[in-house]
Amino acid sequence: MSLIQVCVLGSFSFALCKALVLLLRRPHGIDLDGPNRGNWLTGNITSLFDGGVDYCVHIAEKYGGAVRLHGPLGETVYVSDPRALYHMVVKDQHIFEEPDPFIMSNKLVFGEGLISTVGEQHRRQRKLLNPVFSTSNMRRLLSTLHPISDRLTSTLASKLPTDSSQTEIDILPWLSRCALDGVCQGILGYPSNTLSAAENDPYPEALRKIGPLIGKLMKVRPIAAIIMQYCSPYWARNVLDLVTFMADVREMRRIVETMDNASRKAFSEKKAAMEADETLDPVGTVCRRHVMVFAGLDTTTSALARCVYLLAQHSGAQARLRSEIRDAMKTLEEDGDMSSAELPYDVLMNLPPFRLYPSLPVMARVTSKATTLPLQFPTRSRSGGYTSAVAIPEGTFTIISILAANRHREMWGADANEWRPERWLSSPLAAPSQAQEVDVPLGEENAASVSRSAPVLGVKDSIRFPGVYSNIGFKFAEMELKQVLATLVLRLHFSLPVERNAQGHVKEIQWKLQAFHIPVVKPPAGDGITPQVPLNVRLVTKDDFIW
Repeated sequence: MSLIQVCVLGSFSFALCKALVLLLRRPHGIDLDGPNRGNWLTGNITSLFDGGVDYCVHIAEKYGGAVRLHGPLGETVYVSDPRALYHMVVKDQHIFEEPDPFIMSNKLVFGEGLISTVGEQHRRQRKLLNPVFSTSNMRRLLSTLHPISDRLTSTLASKLPTDSSQTEIDILPWLSRCALDGVCQGILGYPSNTLSAAENDPYPEALRKIGPLIGKLMKVRPIAAIIMQYCSPYWARNVLDLVTFMADVREMRRIVETMDNASRKAFSEKKAAMEADETLDPVGTVCRRHVMVFAGLDTTTSALARCVYLLAQHSGAQARLRSEIRDAMKTLEEDGDMSSAELPYDVLMNLPPFRLYPSLPVMARVTSKATTLPLQFPTRSRSGGYTSAVAIPEGTFTIISILAANRHREMWGADANEWRPERWLSSPLAAPSQAQEVDVPLGEENAASVSRSAPVLGVKDSIRFPGVYSNIGFKFAEMELKQVLATLVLRLHFSLPVERNAQGHVKEIQWKLQAFHIPVVKPPAGDGITPQVPLNVRLVTKDDFIW
């Protein structure tokens, strides 16, 4: 059978299965309002990514905290209501499980790591990693991040003229290499030294492309789940060989092979250094390394790039942050103690980017049994009225929108969509002291009043909300983010491109919403596809500390 015949047969089989699903499966009839159905085959769920951040926020504002969408397999519920999120990811998390396409496709790319396992195997892997991200270990790892951030700053500074004139630099690959070195050195104990490697080094370049590729291949995840479930590894590889005519699939396969070879090499060197410890599981260790590198690389790189981009947009905020860090460094030199240094704006800089632009904007779940989801704020029903609870049948796909939840006007005010770090200066919330670690229960009914003096990420009106804040590696990412930003802004000044190219166009950065936030240069100045963050960079002068 030729390749064309295989493709035609596969397309016909998928269309037939889709028709049977539509004809034989009884519609759920979820009592929620939502936008028009859209395409008969794919529904309107693709609009979440085509429309970007604005569309994701718009439908939540128009229809409420629970919206009915349509996907290839039926109705889907788009959730951003805080009480509903609490039930989905905390109280009733055993009902809302990761869908098979997510687990199976992750297993194809990363092996059996933390994001591609469920049940007892997942809990066992998470238990193994918990000590790595403990508070005491985080303090020890901070000294590891210092030389990495210094090396990044020195590398960028070496590309700049000494007369304080600006040069356009694509900072995305350098931030990616910095994040990779931080994860490898700090978490895995293996010095990757990608900041010192050649600019065309295949390993960091392959890892930098994996996030955008995952976003592009999201539509074929269900096919990957079917192949993994019903085909042996031998036939699964043969099927993969048949579809390598697709450029994205071929590139993903090359990246996975590059990543696997580098991980196995690092494992072999680490094992030799440990005198050939026979208790190490090579497959399990390599898979966990894949997941840790990917999770720590793409999310941290995206957050770093967004922070630097926002600082380039807001020169006053950049100057204020730079001034506070300089004053804190002087306090450290004079007193030898940072406890007396005031750094409110340094703390605030991390809050708006994570709130407005979470590294993982949406997450998918599927219900293992029928349930009723309570809502904190009434949402629109099909009849045009309002409801405070929604019945969800078994097998329904749901989408957790961290993005829309973090911009909920009822929670954050009328200016919820604005980047305004100063909003937190008047917040009554404070960070727990080091001596007393306070864990505020999630949910309005369990809210506790805690006396605080600085804002806490993931807490609003004494209620802790789920999302990126409960990620196992979040504290490490936050620590790395602060260290890199503090080092960069002390020596470098960032601004948006203003020069016109030969065709008279200025480069304008656009953040596309796929699996992650992907920065590209909008046409006609750019291709709108290649991930990049070109900024004007120059050495800092005395005037750059005035705000």
